[in-house]
Amino acid sequence: MKYTIVNLVASASLKGTLDLYNLAMSIPDIEYEPEQFPGAILKLREPKVSMLLFKNGKVICSGANNEKEIALGIKKASKLVHEIQKEIPVLRKVTYTVVNLVATAALNQTVDLFQAALNLDNVEYEPEQFPGAIVRVSDPKITLLLFKNGKIICAGAKTEALLQKGLNKAAKMIRGIGKGKKGKKSEML
Repeated sequence: MKYTIVNLVASASLKGTLDLYNLAMSIPDIEYEPEQFPGAILKLREPKVSMLLFKNGKVICSGANNEKEIALGIKKASKLVHEIQKEIPVLRKVTYTVVNLVATAALNQTVDLFQAALNLDNVEYEPEQFPGAIVRVSDPKITLLLFKNGKIICAGAKTEALLQKGLNKAAKMIRGIGKGKKGKKSEML
């Protein structure tokens, strides 16, 4: 199944304790409201990513479309922080862990969400609350938002291989609904 990665979320370390208040006062692109959230938010324009900076030096990068943007974003953040806090090193080699991958895909068919909810395990469908069904796949552990027009939003995969595996498993399961297959499909989830 074809898919498009729309967001990668990764975590890394800037290898030091951050003075978030001082950073927010010195760098115009940093928002810091400790009474609302314990981290500072740094929004970069190029690459277009957002970074959550925490006092312990941990950084969460989100909004990247590929891993190259993650590495570039973290490197830029380390340079900006180093300009204010000289004890924080500029990262030459960026080490990070992808913690979530979000993608969109299409089944190229309409889906009867009511039948999907009736015939499959681990499907939530409350049309009064949300127009899509929430499908939880356990192996690999991903969550899908499935819409009547066959469009899918997938979240939770940590690698592209797990994303592909989960989407293919879900597509097989969902396409089975249209062919009149009934009964529990928990072995597929």
